[in-house]
Amino acid sequence: MGNNNGLSEVVYKPDSQSTDEFIVIVNPDSYQSWRSGNRTIPLADVVDSFHIYHSGQGSQGILGQVSKQQLDTVFGTSKEDEAVVLILERGHLQHGKMRSHDKSGRNSSH
Repeated sequence: MGNNNGLSEVVYKPDSQSTDEFIVIVNPDSYQSWRSGNRTIPLADVVDSFHIYHSGQGSQGILGQVSKQQLDTVFGTSKEDEAVVLILERGHLQHGKMRSHDKSGRNSSH
């Protein structure tokens, strides 16, 4: 079992009753520093990519790409990079529980 290059998820739930989860993949060390107030760290070093994933079934759900409509409804913006910052600020870090992010089952590289 690998550790996925040391990457972790930051998970944001719009409210405690919701099964919706929005996830950003991060470098946990850079994220912890950034979250502690070191905003000199470039976001590109904090996040694995500026992709936001969504699950409608909580932590058991398969993750898919978030839609512009969902971004606008939940975060008040259709810009993914702005929503990423909100998830980083409001979400919580989950170590070692990486889920499959590609519905095709392949591991695609950027």
